[in-house]
Amino acid sequence: MIMNKDLLKMGCSVGIANVVMQGKWKFAIIHFLSEDTMRFGELCRALPNIRQGYLTQQLRELEKDGLVHREVYKQVPPKVEYSLTEIGREFLSVTKAMDEWGKKYIKLLEKTFDGKDE
Repeated sequence: MIMNKDLLKMGCSVGIANVVMQGKWKFAIIHFLSEDTMRFGELCRALPNIRQGYLTQQLRELEKDGLVHREVYKQVPPKVEYSLTEIGREFLSVTKAMDEWGKKYIKLLEKTFDGKDE
């Protein structure tokens, strides 16, 4: 596992979590990998709006930061699988809390904008 040593210089745990999870698709990638180990093509199909190059970049960043494990099988044709590491699985409690908060916030928005066109 290759960790980003520069993150240690921040000294703020919330800031570190924010930096690690920056990227439009990282939360979605974590979500899909929480369900099962996936190959690159499976992730592409699960996230049809993401460009393949951007998915590659996001996966590399998650791997570098230790949340995702990349397993390369030496065979022809090549086979690569992605899964969550232990610390990646621990991040699921964060996404669950965000899901619960988001549902409450949606209710607030619905109440606020009920019947209003804005």
